[in-house]
Amino acid sequence: MIFSEAKTGRTFVIRLEDGDVIHEKIEEFAKENNIRAAYFNALGGVDKGSILITGPVEGRGDSVVPMYYTLEEVFEAQGTGTLIPEENSDSTVHMHLSCGRKEKTITGCIRSGVKVWHVMEIVLTELLESSAMRKPDKVTGFNLLIP
Repeated sequence: MIFSEAKTGRTFVIRLEDGDVIHEKIEEFAKENNIRAAYFNALGGVDKGSILITGPVEGRGDSVVPMYYTLEEVFEAQGTGTLIPEENSDSTVHMHLSCGRKEKTITGCIRSGVKVWHVMEIVLTELLESSAMRKPDKVTGFNLLIP
């Protein structure tokens, strides 16, 4: 385990609206409000045609090849995420969302573009005095959290 300490700053209550792309709007909001790092929770609806990254094709393969899942209908959703700066770059969202419709549930990362269906509620808490950053990892190809 690797960790660091941070303090909480401002807390924002945000409503995303119909058609908003979740990660784009949160990153835009962070820039406008000078937020470098944060964590957040979300709940609302996601639109059909949204794409989730649902894991690697092979769990322990030689390379990480992502699987993509396109939502075929509107889904209810809840998720949580972080906003952390990339090395030499702006802060970016890493969020996993669980989406349900009738008896079907799918969970994945929203990085490929998930659109809000009508409304999504976000409660975002700023992290202050945080040294956390994401840096490229040669083995996985991910930008991994370095606390």
